Amino acid sequence: MKITTEQPSVLPYLNGNGHGMRFIHPEAQIGKNVTIEPFTTIGRDVVIGDDTWIGPHVTIMDGARIGKGCKIFPGAVVGAVPQDLKFKGEYSLVELGDGVIVREYVTLNRGTQASHRTSIGTGSLLMAYVHIAHDCHIGRHCVLANGVTLAGHIEVEEFAILGGLTAVHQFVKVGSHAFVGGGSLVRKDVPPFVKAAREPLSYAGINSIGLRRRGFDSGQIHQIQDIYRILFVQGYNTTQAIEIIETEIDATAERDYILEFVRKADRGIMRGFQQMNGRR
Repeated sequence: MKITTEQPSVLPYLNGNGHGMRFIHPEAQIGKNVTIEPFTTIGRDVVIGDDTWIGPHVTIMDGARIGKGCKIFPGAVVGAVPQDLKFKGEYSLVELGDGVIVREYVTLNRGTQASHRTSIGTGSLLMAYVHIAHDCHIGRHCVLANGVTLAGHIEVEEFAILGGLTAVHQFVKVGSHAFVGGGSLVRKDVPPFVKAAREPLSYAGINSIGLRRRGFDSGQIHQIQDIYRILFVQGYNTTQAIEIIETEIDATAERDYILEFVRKADRGIMRGFQQMNGRR
């Protein structure tokens, strides 16, 4: 048994005649053609966009804003209050863009007074058991694999991929098109376009395969490689590397983005290239 709404409407509390029950608050705003499976709870201050599928045993709490064409799988909890002792009940949201896929037992917490929202960008995939804490902001088309855990105030920019069981420290930033290997502990910022792996987390080359898939040409990829050789491989400190990159590398959107990211890395950036027997 399921409920499918053909037009904007509110849905009442239902007892499902052997199919369990749902609670859908009558003030929740449900779009067109939304499917809501049994045993699901939807709170009052909730907005769900058209053509979204909500699986069984899902809990969507006050403050959830869910876009069009999303899929939310069993056991997920969207919009729980922050796990932050400083939270005093202030109004906040968790926002999902269009086409977001939330797999089994994902937990997405609302924001705090720091930003008043947690956001997940359009087209992102959150695999099973992902946890995204308060005030995190995930860009478009990101992939967080099974068991990824984000502490509060983290920013993951568009097209980034975090491998399974990765844990990210609060206030860390991951640049766009970055790839973080599974099981990583991310304590420092991860610049854009790179691969990051090992313990402690270190530069492992650029994400050339991902960049090609997303339309970067050979000239762009080679320039990015040249920039990161200076920054991470040739033994310069960050200040020296920035000066050399500005002097020797032609200005492009990619170069300027990398430089801006590194300069604004309040927690510092991850380590440079390391050989297996120590730092190069």
